[in-house]
Amino acid sequence: MKYIVTLCRIIVGLLFIVSGFIKLNDPVGFSFKLEEYFSPGVLDLEFLMPYALAISILVVIAEVLLGIMLLVGFRIKVTLWSILAMIVFFTFLTFYSAYFNKVTDCGCFGDAIKLTPWESFTKDVILLVLIVILLLGINSIKSPLGEGGKRLIVGVGLLASAIFAYYVLNHLPAIDFRPYKIGANIEEGMSVPEGAPVAIFDYSWKFNVNGQEKVVVTNGDYPSVDGEFIGVETEEVQKGYEPPIHDFSIEKDGEDFAPALLQEPKLVMVIAYDLAKSQYSAFEDVKGVTDRAMNEGYKVIGMSASGPGYTQKIKKEYQLGFEFYFTDETTLKTIVRSNPGVLVLEKGTIVQKVHYNDLDDLEFN
Repeated sequence: MKYIVTLCRIIVGLLFIVSGFIKLNDPVGFSFKLEEYFSPGVLDLEFLMPYALAISILVVIAEVLLGIMLLVGFRIKVTLWSILAMIVFFTFLTFYSAYFNKVTDCGCFGDAIKLTPWESFTKDVILLVLIVILLLGINSIKSPLGEGGKRLIVGVGLLASAIFAYYVLNHLPAIDFRPYKIGANIEEGMSVPEGAPVAIFDYSWKFNVNGQEKVVVTNGDYPSVDGEFIGVETEEVQKGYEPPIHDFSIEKDGEDFAPALLQEPKLVMVIAYDLAKSQYSAFEDVKGVTDRAMNEGYKVIGMSASGPGYTQKIKKEYQLGFEFYFTDETTLKTIVRSNPGVLVLEKGTIVQKVHYNDLDDLEFN
């Protein structure tokens, strides 16, 4: 039993640390995921949406610390019951997402590892079993460290987590797992490789034949049945290849300018997913940076999901010398975790990406 408990302790502790660190690397992204859970039609907890970022930071730091505390054996009863409470809550969320198909990605490992809702639920159930084993064998959990050593390690873990969270919040994630990382080409990310698997569906056609319902399953062709058509249901039996970048467009007046703009040899994108929530003081620096870029021969565009009322107001108030285009809000949130943020591209390849606090780091040549 002792060895089983030790193995479970290592697995659970490391998983909590790794999962927490990945989300701590991108707490803004995790807060977007929490907003999905809080939104109407999911958990209907709209009053929590303004606090999503604060909650995300507290949750991920707690996750990292609980993993450390379990590994070093610090206050083991409190640690195990806290871990149990957290995993029970996560198990409920992942089951709810899977069963009702509300949130298609739980965000358990951020953008580093994508899990389907049912995969996330299975992972949480396995963790739940391991934690129950730890509770049953709690008397077998020992540590060679003294109380002072345990406190020191946990304290250092808390301090390091807080410093790291502060850094990524005021800059960008230290590790970018998204398809819009520096070096990525957007057009290539939208393409489908030759020979990639295509989606396959089964179609269940329902007919009323002589007063009885008859179901005919085909791969898409309308069946020849002598009866009254009732309806059809589709079921995906093979998932097709989905490009890492999809639903990307740069629109103005109903026209998509992305194909042309992604061929620009020198392009600067000023991205503000929601101008109502932007850091307005940053646009003073954006003005200086974009003017300098245009003087160096760069084409500069703004990209936002906000309407003309906001875009024209910002452009006039800060005397911005570029036009705003419309892009889906979720896409903009994925591109850069800063509102506003700035990207520099060369023929669709991202060569620079900065938070509004790091605009001085941009180089134009």
